[in-house]
Amino acid sequence: MTKKIIIGSDIKTAQQNLEKGNLVAIPTETVYGLAANAFDIKAVAKIFEAKNRPTFDPLIVHTDSIDKIKSWTTDFPSWAEELGNYFWAGALTLLLPRKAIIPDLVTSGLPHVAVRIPNHELTLELLKSLDFPLAAPSANPFGYISPTTANHVFEQLGEKVSYILDGGKCKIGVESTIIGEENGKLIVFRKGGIAIEELEKVVGKLIVKEHSNSNPHSANKQKELTKVASSGMLLSHYAPKIKMRLGNIEEMIKEYLPNNELQLNEIGILSFTKKYNQIPLKNQFILSEKGDFSEAAQNLFAYMRELDKLNIKIILAERLPEKELGRAINDRLRRAAY
Repeated sequence: MTKKIIIGSDIKTAQQNLEKGNLVAIPTETVYGLAANAFDIKAVAKIFEAKNRPTFDPLIVHTDSIDKIKSWTTDFPSWAEELGNYFWAGALTLLLPRKAIIPDLVTSGLPHVAVRIPNHELTLELLKSLDFPLAAPSANPFGYISPTTANHVFEQLGEKVSYILDGGKCKIGVESTIIGEENGKLIVFRKGGIAIEELEKVVGKLIVKEHSNSNPHSANKQKELTKVASSGMLLSHYAPKIKMRLGNIEEMIKEYLPNNELQLNEIGILSFTKKYNQIPLKNQFILSEKGDFSEAAQNLFAYMRELDKLNIKIILAERLPEKELGRAINDRLRRAAY
């Protein structure tokens, strides 16, 4: 007898499952998360098992108030206060020194915990009903495209989830921006749903730390533990099963024109604003014909999924202008194509 997966908007059902130590998929403004009681090691272990996620990759902890965050961190510095007061609830994650109540498994043994208050009405109501925070990475198999609808979660995790809290399509569509402090300087560890330009208006100049040199497929993952300071820092991530190339689409198409091994109808296109006459329209996904970064971010992961379902052999994608949310989208495209 197969287990029945329930998709719905009943907060009470989600609450009861989480209190039992089960996994629940939750909606946020960024992507859907795979949530468990962050204080319960056995429940957190189920996240890593369900996602096939290496334990050297730390999780983000979600709650509904700054006061709760302060209760399980040893310090909440002034820069965190400024950013939290301005951007929470929102697509911002902060790295803060943790108390022992946060298990090592959540932080991969690191001294800091990644925390955020998501901006989604259903999930905020759920978090208020719980007496524990939720550890919640994206609700997808490790390394694959992040989910932006409840159905995406259902398609890829199926019976591994006890309940999927359906909050509709994610409004932002890329993960949160992660900020921490090193040697007295504020560092962006992951580009995300809040543009660096907006953050700098509040706390001044930020240093952007590019992705880790860690390889999620390395045979010796333990040696790489110190290289991953926060979630979302691996070189290869957010990737479709079909190979993706990143560059000038027009030039890449020309490479394949005389190539007898690959037909043009076997090429998929993921572009910012433009269509390409040489490639069948059904194989082309335009992130935003009007060049809107927010619309492009909302569509990014969904369109990558649609391309991954086509009978094609390669996806050709292009970078967006390196500004505002374009930075976060480019970050995801680089990793998907790595």
